[in-house]
Amino acid sequence: MSALTYTLTEDIPKIHETARRAFDSGKTKSTEFRKEQIAQVGYLVKDNEERWREALHADLGRHPQETDLLEFTPTYSEVEMSYENIEKWTKPQSIPFSLNWFPMRPRYQAEPKGVVLIIAPFNFPLYLLLGPMASAITAGNAVVLKPSEQTPATSQLLAELLPKYLDPELYHVINGGVPETTKVLELKWDHILYTGNGRVARIIAQAAAKHLTPLTLELGGKNPVVVDPKVDVKMAARRILWGRFSNAGQICLCPDYVLVPAHFQDTLVEAMKEVYESFYPEGPEKSDSLSRIVSVAHATRIKSLIDETKGKVVLGGGADLSKRYIAPTVVRDVSADDPLMGEEIFGPVLPIVPVKDVDEAVAFIRAREYPLAVYVFSQDKKFQEKVFKNTKSGAACANDTVISAGVPGLPVGGVGSSGYGYYSGKHCFEQFSHYRVSIDNPNWVDTVAFGFRYPPYKPNYRKYIRAFSSKLPPRPGKHATVSAAKRWGFWILFALVGASSVLLMKSGRFAQLKARV
Repeated sequence: MSALTYTLTEDIPKIHETARRAFDSGKTKSTEFRKEQIAQVGYLVKDNEERWREALHADLGRHPQETDLLEFTPTYSEVEMSYENIEKWTKPQSIPFSLNWFPMRPRYQAEPKGVVLIIAPFNFPLYLLLGPMASAITAGNAVVLKPSEQTPATSQLLAELLPKYLDPELYHVINGGVPETTKVLELKWDHILYTGNGRVARIIAQAAAKHLTPLTLELGGKNPVVVDPKVDVKMAARRILWGRFSNAGQICLCPDYVLVPAHFQDTLVEAMKEVYESFYPEGPEKSDSLSRIVSVAHATRIKSLIDETKGKVVLGGGADLSKRYIAPTVVRDVSADDPLMGEEIFGPVLPIVPVKDVDEAVAFIRAREYPLAVYVFSQDKKFQEKVFKNTKSGAACANDTVISAGVPGLPVGGVGSSGYGYYSGKHCFEQFSHYRVSIDNPNWVDTVAFGFRYPPYKPNYRKYIRAFSSKLPPRPGKHATVSAAKRWGFWILFALVGASSVLLMKSGRFAQLKARV
């Protein structure tokens, strides 16, 4: 693998200017052009799948099948969704029929914001760039990508391939670390989408605020799992551990801790031990199905959390920092103030927090910042409802973890400290669009019904204003008694007179009648 070449800081404004000039040329107005570029995003991956697998293995030690599932599959889904729906999403939209406004033909249409910036983290360095990029292209924007410098093989490969597949003036890659990113954030963008952590998000938000640039932030958080003691415990253990240990726990939607009734903790731990053995029959360190932590520094941080916990390590706990290896780890009897319960772990470590019951579990979640997801394992709908209706999160998922982000059509996004805005599908397309409204008010409307808006105002104009105004709902505690017959009568007359006026104007009779008057 070749070393990562950083973009020269003096070239960054030039790249921005090139993208702006290309967007202003109007090239992206063509739907056919956009569809060609969307398709090329897919083939950029498809034609080079083996090279991507090698790059992601070099950066994250990831098994090829995990790359196929977690990177290729959702990227292809985003490309297909954008390609198949672009005409539908970009065509002019009508509002619901309104007697008040229909003659003016009110419409709205999605238009591109302009030149947008997508900043991705290291954990999904392909999907979290190219998925949103497909949406941004669908919306008609020029796009600049900023990959993570912590995945050098993948970022370098992207810089090599992107100009070979997509328009090199509209779509760009900027590689680099803090100085390069700082330079990027000095520039005025029309939208920024960032996936990562809250600390960096605050820096980006401050930079964006100087230009009033709108943001989409996807920030993760400590996602809780609530376990019902009546659940199929083997199924729950398997799906929880898969979600926690996939990509070595470096997923923003990973379950970050488990809340379980204290009397059921032993049962859950025993089920997890069985699952653990089935996942890693020769031990996790020898398994090629376990990814590695992105850097020695991150591995050291996670190992420190394991060393400092006051809970009991019942699975894993080992590490080889030089190889960026952290053993998949389960820790039981973890307290609320344990080091593992501070910030998001972002590694293959799962704390189990014993609680009295579901009410205490809900209170535990509510006492903390809003997570990206709340997970519940229970076949009891009332149990699920109790947790979901009394907590707040970006996603509320029952009986599985992580996979909601891969469901086509579902938005992915947080709330509060876990982020705002959405990526994936139409919801991401809307992040990169603005809706431009339009009306076309014919001359006869003033003559027939809307002339009362002009001075000088007269007392009898009030009846027209009342007819034009919307009706309030019934006052609480009172029955609706007001008849709408007069309003309908007015507007039926308005419609008939309007239609007559159009016919007269087309025939030339309207001008003759006005001349006689």
